[in-house]
Amino acid sequence: MGATVMHNFQTVLTLLVGVAFLALVARRLGIPTPAVLLAGGVLVALLPGLPAVQFDPQLVFLVFIPPLLYRASLLASYRDARANLRPILLLGVGHVLFATVVVAGVAHLAVPGLPWASAFALGAVVSPPDVAAATAFVRRLPLPRRLVTILEGESMINDAAAIVAYRMAVAAGVTGSFSLPAATGRFLVVGAGGVAVGLAVAWLLAAVRRHIHDPEVENTISLLTGYAAYLPAERLGVSGILAVVATGLYLGRVGPRFVAADTRVQNVGMWDVVVFALEGLIFIITGLALRPILGGWNGPFARELVSGAVLVSLAIIVARFVWVFPATYLPRFLSARVRKRDPYPPWQFPAVVSWAGLRGAESLVLAAAIPTMTAAGTPFPGRDLVIAITFVVIVVTLLGQGFTLAPLMRWLGVRETGEEERREEIAARIEASEAALARLEELATESWMHPDALSHSRDRYRLRTRHLHGHADGVLDGPIEAKSIAQLRLARELLAVERRQLIRLRDNGAIGDAVMRRIQRDLDYEELMLHHE
Repeated sequence: MGATVMHNFQTVLTLLVGVAFLALVARRLGIPTPAVLLAGGVLVALLPGLPAVQFDPQLVFLVFIPPLLYRASLLASYRDARANLRPILLLGVGHVLFATVVVAGVAHLAVPGLPWASAFALGAVVSPPDVAAATAFVRRLPLPRRLVTILEGESMINDAAAIVAYRMAVAAGVTGSFSLPAATGRFLVVGAGGVAVGLAVAWLLAAVRRHIHDPEVENTISLLTGYAAYLPAERLGVSGILAVVATGLYLGRVGPRFVAADTRVQNVGMWDVVVFALEGLIFIITGLALRPILGGWNGPFARELVSGAVLVSLAIIVARFVWVFPATYLPRFLSARVRKRDPYPPWQFPAVVSWAGLRGAESLVLAAAIPTMTAAGTPFPGRDLVIAITFVVIVVTLLGQGFTLAPLMRWLGVRETGEEERREEIAARIEASEAALARLEELATESWMHPDALSHSRDRYRLRTRHLHGHADGVLDGPIEAKSIAQLRLARELLAVERRQLIRLRDNGAIGDAVMRRIQRDLDYEELMLHHE
């Protein structure tokens, strides 16, 4: 037992090294990271001599889904999601259910002997697009802001909808029975219960964190929050997935009121690393899961895999177009009220949304989490085919649609200058700076106020406000901007000198490492602040 645990631990460490190496290669070559990670998964599946590693499917689901879904929910914009609720729900729920049914029908017909439950499981696995994968391919060509909002909102909702559908299909495959009316009623009860549990957990965690200021403790709580919502909900028999989404949305809304600056800065870096590691690992783990499947490659299996994968890939791409265009224009055609509030968009917008349906890490997690055995003790029907077809669908959409997405956007003329968001950001910065100046004048007569501190702070905020007004008025090359650029360059030069002198003092033995690190931390914070001056 101990040897097995040690072997699996060493395997995970090796996989993490592989993920880091692949990401480094991707960034050096300027290739989107998901594409290189996918290539790494293919290599792991095909290279001879690599060890066969078995991962518990339920453990894979538990380890990967709650933190990834919680992070996506935490970053969702409540304002933007509410303003675009109709298209988000039509894509995040409607498209997922439509694509699940379409893929299930195609897979059931294309793969002989594949039962309906397994076909629906495959449909639920490949139905949710991965917006992070899409944006990785168009990083240098910004999407219009509303399209980003819709795609990000869809990505959050569709994960939850697809996982609920997936759990129902897997349950039918494990038990061998399924009733649509009973499943629908159960979905409503389980879903409402999951949201209630999620909100309760979020309220409790918010109450606790309001009385804590300890970055390490708070960020550990943040890392575990997805599990804190998921596990109790599942234990109570309600939807852990919807509990995670509800928790993330609630804490994303109220968190800025009580999370301290140092905690927030550390939190961003921590979650970037966690999401990067988890999404990278799942590509490699799926490659390992494919090894025994491809090892049993034979004539009938190969034919079923190729035909099924090709037809399912085509079905998932076509189904998105078939759903997106009517979902975009039909509500406006049927309702004058909707049409007046939200006029018809140009056809290029739904075309890009349709082509941006790349599949990624979430589909791999769901495929790898399919149980190996049914309740009767027999192998889950078609599990190997579902995993293999999912991987092929991801290859087709991630590479085929991914690398053509940016050229398509250029050809259609769909791009965003960022002007609206830039104006919104500058206006917010101006209001914040002016509020600080007003408060500064109120505090000027306080007994504890020092004249030098008052003068320095007043000059700093006045300069910042003038600088921001210059940006807002489009004065990019005036004296204020030139002065700002000079100050930024000067500040960086001086910080570099301070760092070199600090290291020289440490090397000469004049100061200890602990002193050096404390001063270095202050210099690091000062440099980070330069970006917002």
